[in-house]
Amino acid sequence: MTIANQSTNVLSAKSVSKSFGSVPVLFSVNFEIRAGEVHALIGENGAGKSTLMKVLSGIHAPTSGTLSLDGKPIDLPPNGQAEDLGIVLIHQELNLAEQMTIAENIFLGREISRRGILNLAEMNRIVGKLLVDMGLSISPDTRISDLSIAQKQMVEIAKAMSRNARVLIMDEPTAVLTEAETDILFRQVERLRAAGVAIMFVSHKLQEVQKISDRVTILRDGQWIATRATRDLTLEEMAQMMVGRELSDLYPPMDEVDFDADVVLDVQDLHTANLNGVTFQLRKGEILGFAGLVGAGRTETFEALCGLSPIHSGRVRAFENSTPFANVAEARDAGVVYLTKDRKGNGLLLDRDMQANLTLLALPNFANRMVIDRGAEKAALARAIRRFDIRARDPQVLAKDMSGGNQQKLLLAKVMESNPKVVIIDEPTRGIDVGTKQQIYHFIAALAADGVSVVVISSEMPEIIGISHRVLVMREGRITGELTGKAINENEIVGYAAGIREDVQHA
Repeated sequence: MTIANQSTNVLSAKSVSKSFGSVPVLFSVNFEIRAGEVHALIGENGAGKSTLMKVLSGIHAPTSGTLSLDGKPIDLPPNGQAEDLGIVLIHQELNLAEQMTIAENIFLGREISRRGILNLAEMNRIVGKLLVDMGLSISPDTRISDLSIAQKQMVEIAKAMSRNARVLIMDEPTAVLTEAETDILFRQVERLRAAGVAIMFVSHKLQEVQKISDRVTILRDGQWIATRATRDLTLEEMAQMMVGRELSDLYPPMDEVDFDADVVLDVQDLHTANLNGVTFQLRKGEILGFAGLVGAGRTETFEALCGLSPIHSGRVRAFENSTPFANVAEARDAGVVYLTKDRKGNGLLLDRDMQANLTLLALPNFANRMVIDRGAEKAALARAIRRFDIRARDPQVLAKDMSGGNQQKLLLAKVMESNPKVVIIDEPTRGIDVGTKQQIYHFIAALAADGVSVVVISSEMPEIIGISHRVLVMREGRITGELTGKAINENEIVGYAAGIREDVQHA
């Protein structure tokens, strides 16, 4: 990647600080972005990335410091009105109306009308040309609900470009995309860069930062650490500057697992709407990885096991319980908990504080004659904050105002509050920084060392390889391979996931 030829700063922040009440979040941060460059912003969860993005897009006003647009000091208008100046923020959670068409979404709030009647034909014409210019073969009258996640991301970009975006701020744009979908997105980023758009790219995926960006700015604990040309930084140097320490021990040393240990979960010939005879066993103290392509059936398997979706046939035995769980509460009472990959949609109550979220799954443990023991809840939260290193401005902070990594720690603390014997973790480190990843990996290893059995479902190949005692690979609703020891490697996993080979035992 080469540094953009343009040297003009389109948008810049000089000595910007931001506090919420008496709590400082940003400390005299400097940042600038040039026309025709991709400037990556990286840092641990809680480093201040989201706050800086919101300051640069006018959502938050800085407590002190100066913002400049085209070299001139400016007070950005609030409530999204900075889009009228060409500064557009694409949030990590896509902001689209699912039941409306692409054209209706792109013109939402600024519809074209003639004599008080919507001019749908003109809006479709404009959007159709925009989609063609972006190389997208999608009809403008397609409903958003019919699009893939990657296509929805493209619609957000199209919406930004329809507003003549000069600065495009992208918050974790690849968090839920497959590798192929990410490549499609990056082609659009390259096209926008060539057109002179200034792009701020916020991501925890350092390999992608290295691939797509011209410069990198690192934040740590709300402070500016460095701004460097991407080509001058290795992945290890980026990670070290983010966390302020060496990360050579990203994956913990793994205790050997006893494959003759007691079976704690026994699944035989499980069938659902999307599963075709899944059979496997989980042993005490084992970390069992589930790999496979998106849609292979990994999440569906464990949602069915935990009573979140119906089982058509098959046998499930957890410890002494051989009846399929009717719901999450039954699974919890049997010692089995599931940590969803969708922490914001299904895992946490975003408009409630940490305490309410922490004790929700284990609420019966805090009830005495139908009255909640608030003192016990408060003590549990204090323990969880220490145990999981949850970092927040104060204990009353709402879950939605926490960083992604701290939300994930809170979700992990929530499921552990019920003292489970089997923990199923779906995408344990999606959308979190490398330092928090390290903490979660070490916590998983410590659980297994204490005799807890852990299932890790992950789309990140290094994660599956680095943390698992044994790996099962799924394809099209079936387990196609089982790997142990040195056979747990990328070539073997890809072979089974892609259907190039299949284990006779699981055929």
